[in-house]
Amino acid sequence: MSEAAAAAAPAPAAAPAPAAARLTSLDAYRGAAMLLMASEGLDIPTVARAFEGSTVWAFLSYQTSHAPWRGCAVWDLIQPSFMFMVGVAMPYSLAARRAKGQTFGPLLRHALGRALALIVLGIFLRSVGRPETNFTFEDVLTQIGLGYPLLFLLAWRPPRVQAIAAAAILVLTWAAFALYPVPAPGLDTRALGVPPDWPYHLHGFAQHWDKNTNLAAAFDRWFLNLFPRSRPFVFNGGGYQTLSFVPSLATMIFGMLAGHWLRRGAPTPRAARDLALAGVAGLVVGNALDLLGVCPSVKRIWTPSWTLVSAGWTCLLLAGFYYVVDVRGRRRWTFPLLVVGMNSIAMYCLNHLFEGFAAGTLRTHLGPHVFEIAGKTFAPMVQHAAMLAVLWLILLWMYRRKIFLRL
Repeated sequence: MSEAAAAAAPAPAAAPAPAAARLTSLDAYRGAAMLLMASEGLDIPTVARAFEGSTVWAFLSYQTSHAPWRGCAVWDLIQPSFMFMVGVAMPYSLAARRAKGQTFGPLLRHALGRALALIVLGIFLRSVGRPETNFTFEDVLTQIGLGYPLLFLLAWRPPRVQAIAAAAILVLTWAAFALYPVPAPGLDTRALGVPPDWPYHLHGFAQHWDKNTNLAAAFDRWFLNLFPRSRPFVFNGGGYQTLSFVPSLATMIFGMLAGHWLRRGAPTPRAARDLALAGVAGLVVGNALDLLGVCPSVKRIWTPSWTLVSAGWTCLLLAGFYYVVDVRGRRRWTFPLLVVGMNSIAMYCLNHLFEGFAAGTLRTHLGPHVFEIAGKTFAPMVQHAAMLAVLWLILLWMYRRKIFLRL
């Protein structure tokens, strides 16, 4: 890099620190989230239909599905966990690369290349089995890829600037949605994929964030039709939108702030406690914004209140893993999680590309009713548990041969 370019490059917040040891708790947390994702919730919602009226099965069904709109289930925490962990890893990754003498220019090119690879991979996986390329950007990989360059640039700024950037993103996102006009009275939302009697419609001021009539939905009706399509894009059936990458960038920034926090020194109970307190604060503020009617907490469009709520949960989860694994040093139990957490891209791809083939192969060789060992009612759960075991064994084989897919 020339002297002029070097002078123009942003300076890091502090002098290069020695590369920190790998955060085992982060790999374990990532592995747990990946296993939960690959389990497909053991298809519990399908099984639960056979137990209509059961409070237990209704609870399990809700927790293994995305909330219909407003609210939070365990299943909703998978994507924010991934995005938060991308942020946590950033200070460690940047410190390790700078310790090897890498400078801003090459690191920026690497970040841009990684972002592009994530976007392309996300579109590719969403296009599997379709007659044409499915240009969609709500997948977790594309969402991370869209925000990653900005996350990288912010990583060179002090934590105070990063925190201000996260706050500004949330405030401006809230204002943009709040200023976008609500639908005209009597609008037939069936054309937008939402029945008028849909029980989860938002009302009053919250209607600015209603399904498929909000600012982000309007943006996608323009943006996604810029790409080749067999028919015009009108709505996303789940209400997911491209612009969610903007507030989810704040999720990654919160993770980056947590990463700075944890890199300050050796693992201590105080660091775990402080991280947990930050999590509680996120839950309190995010839920307060929802309950007071300022902004509904909706994961599918990543509202600012949801950003705070999900960051609160991810802080608490990471604090738990960090305390047990890094502070207390209890690592042996994490091995099944590390096998997946250290090869998360491989697991993500295998889950999208291999699961159907594996299930069909088992039926071919073990019989068409192989998954009905516990009865037809529980066959979906047995099948997904078997597929999870197969995927984990593949990852174990890769782990033992030190084959890790990196982007």
